[in-house]
Amino acid sequence: MRITEAAKRLGMSPRMLRYREALGLLPATRNKGSHRRFGPDELAAVTQAMELERRFDVSPAELAFGLRVLSEPAVAQAVRELGLRIGRIHAPRRALDFEKEKALRLLRQGR
Repeated sequence: MRITEAAKRLGMSPRMLRYREALGLLPATRNKGSHRRFGPDELAAVTQAMELERRFDVSPAELAFGLRVLSEPAVAQAVRELGLRIGRIHAPRRALDFEKEKALRLLRQGR
């Protein structure tokens, strides 16, 4: 089906559907004339994205960025570094750090 019918079935405007496509939230499916065709899989993907947006109270752009974080290691690393810096993510404790803390505790107790 064409974009107008798909948008109607999904309860949104064709413009919003194009916006979602620009964000990378639609599977890449086009026919020979470069017109997007929507089938059950495409409609299901948009529906799933809309459900995630409602469930987690995020915008389509935020969801698209989340997908980018999951698929691009450099983006994931940059977001992780920010999370560590602002205290939203805590650095995992390494075994060596644990052993060091344990030794320091034992030394303090022996005083």
